[in-house]
Amino acid sequence: MSAATESALRQAWLARGPLARWLYLPSLLYRSLVAVRRWLYATGWKQATRLPVSVVVVGNVVVGGAGKTPTTIATVRHLIAQGWHPGVVSRGHGRHGTQAMAVRPDSQASACGDEPLLIQRATGVPVFVDRHRAKAAQALLLAHPTVDVIVCDDGLQHLALARDLEIVVFDDRGVGNGWCLPAGLLREPWPPQTDVPALVLHQQRHPAAPFCPGFVARRALSSDAVDTSGAGTPLADLAARQAPVVALAGIARPEVFFDMLTEAGLQLADTWPLPDHADLATLWPTLQVQCPTGATVLCTEKDAVKLWPLLDRTAPRVLAVPLVLTPEPAFFDALDAQLSSRHGPQTP
Repeated sequence: MSAATESALRQAWLARGPLARWLYLPSLLYRSLVAVRRWLYATGWKQATRLPVSVVVVGNVVVGGAGKTPTTIATVRHLIAQGWHPGVVSRGHGRHGTQAMAVRPDSQASACGDEPLLIQRATGVPVFVDRHRAKAAQALLLAHPTVDVIVCDDGLQHLALARDLEIVVFDDRGVGNGWCLPAGLLREPWPPQTDVPALVLHQQRHPAAPFCPGFVARRALSSDAVDTSGAGTPLADLAARQAPVVALAGIARPEVFFDMLTEAGLQLADTWPLPDHADLATLWPTLQVQCPTGATVLCTEKDAVKLWPLLDRTAPRVLAVPLVLTPEPAFFDALDAQLSSRHGPQTP
């Protein structure tokens, strides 16, 4: 799909205009297929794998990034603070392999996926990846028998893994025009027809009334950009310097990252929007040549785990700007209540 086509679709998905209406009939077929698939699991024609521990699935019902990975990280950190021993499973989008594997701090993003590597480094918990999340979870539990809760990153539509709780993440787009693909941005009808308890988390850059009941999380960039050692440089200092700043983002909606940098007071000499899960090993040599002399490159943490290993002495300075997600306390209260109603964390 060309960038122009993708841009036109993203705009069409936000309103019920001519293009969306033209795609409405195909969306009814898509919606029917989704309903049949759910029916097959609900009636037992297809079996979901039930694990011996609680499973929390973090995902979204809209296409594009809505903040699943930051939500997963915040959820895992909270569970650790509450005495749980969590593990994380993920498909590992963008990786080259297909077998179940453990993600370690020194893993390569090309082998395990950029988001699982970011989650492992941010939380320190066991992380396993596999196209079939149930297989990843079984391998994780075999290797780490003290794990008492599994958090599945980006698995809302992966019905083959039975879950005890879903966390459904929305960003500022809400449900768009309310239609399913390809006429709208919904992966499945909203609200869903399921008996699984769900917590809705609205991630907002600016205060706004949520389009449906749920909890609110504030999305903001950290005030500091960090280098490979973790040392911070205030964004205010970068904004005050005369040296050019270039922004790079290989995420679902790169423009959101660029806008947040601009709102932080930075004047960007250039922006490099890349495809989600972009192969930076292939793209970086060309981008490096395009970089203005003396420029600092700012990227997301997801891009940094792939980009930093590629840097040499001739490379420009590359800093990652962390995204800070702050859910309201009531969200974590609800999460605790849901999990404690099943069984609490294991004692060591």
